[in-house]
Amino acid sequence: MAEGDLSFFVMLARRESFSATAQDLGLSASAVSRRLARLEDRLGVRLLNRTTRKVSLTSEGEAYYGAALRLLDEIADLEHNLSQGRDRPAGLLRINATLGFGRTHLAPAIARFRRIHPAVEVQLLLTDAPLNLVEEGIDLGIRFGAPPFGRMVMRLLQRNRRFLCAAPSYLEARGVPQSLTDLQQHSCIVLRQDHDAYDVWRFDDIGEASPSAKVSGELSTNDGEIALAWVLDGQGIMLRSEWDIAQHVREGRLRLLLPHYRQTANIHAIYPERHNLSAKVRVFADHLAAHVRDADARMPLQLAAAELRAATARA
Repeated sequence: MAEGDLSFFVMLARRESFSATAQDLGLSASAVSRRLARLEDRLGVRLLNRTTRKVSLTSEGEAYYGAALRLLDEIADLEHNLSQGRDRPAGLLRINATLGFGRTHLAPAIARFRRIHPAVEVQLLLTDAPLNLVEEGIDLGIRFGAPPFGRMVMRLLQRNRRFLCAAPSYLEARGVPQSLTDLQQHSCIVLRQDHDAYDVWRFDDIGEASPSAKVSGELSTNDGEIALAWVLDGQGIMLRSEWDIAQHVREGRLRLLLPHYRQTANIHAIYPERHNLSAKVRVFADHLAAHVRDADARMPLQLAAAELRAATARA
């Protein structure tokens, strides 16, 4: 039983597609199909059911998949313990993050990291909602807000809050909301991300029990950059992370609304516990934390107390 066959089968089972697996491996879909057929012939069992669009595991495939995961983990642990160069980052590093943060911060951080550590191959997967790290075989994910459940290592990258904001042109046309209830009379731009109720904005406790607002509007999207562009264009009110709006607020393109209502949404790097000693994950997490600190020094990512006081005075 070759390690290469185990890795191949795990990838195919996760991707559930010959074409997607072929793209990851740089092969043709027919080559992937032939390799699976050879594996099944050698084992004497059918591992996957084929349809025109996707593949699914048979009962024998489920058993093989579970055993393959355990064996690959054991091999990785053995190689890690035996390797003399275990502190040198190497191998494939798969990272998941949201679209906006991935484009703005992760992409340049990865480019700098690769120049320093050329032995690491990086796959960056940007999604509107976070992926399950274990099920998808992700080494490291970037998360906002409350940490996920499960056995994960979490590292704080940046303290972050979400604030209500709108463009001056929108406020001139529609007025400035004076309370959360007033938001029901405004066009609110909502992000259809994660699995939470996207049309209910919940805020940190400020002496009242779980303040929240049910909102609606004519525009919604799963892409934060598109939503922000609509806000800047005067299309409505948005709840957005301060790392993404701080510069717009400083330069007058956006105004904060009801700034005492906010969401805590700190930015963390997370990874499964079994990766705690992985050099590629640990070193990249260090690199990313330094990159975010440098970015904050060049262009502060957070809103200062003076800006919040000014927003409160305007309200």
